[in-house]
Amino acid sequence: MPRTRNPYPTGFREQLVALARASRSVESLAREYERCAATIHDWVKQAGVDDDERDDRLTSTEMEELRQLRKDVRQLRQERDILSKAAAWFAHNDVTSRRSSKS
Repeated sequence: MPRTRNPYPTGFREQLVALARASRSVESLAREYERCAATIHDWVKQAGVDDDERDDRLTSTEMEELRQLRKDVRQLRQERDILSKAAAWFAHNDVTSRRSSKS
């Protein structure tokens, strides 16, 4: 199940990215702040994409939009499946024709 919130505050991530961009090594930051070096590397890469310095990944805004669209698609598929099953049930039970034949 996906997390509902990011475990690291935005300000903290921005501070570490700024330190990494100011020529501090990511490994020394990882040791000092007890974070995984790969996580800090990822934050630096994502900050570069968001600042239009790189174009090899989606921006944070695009990733959020993609997440929302995938959520919408998942919900629409569920609704479609429910409606399909309901239509099949009504077609199988043919509720309207039984009522009219009893009259």
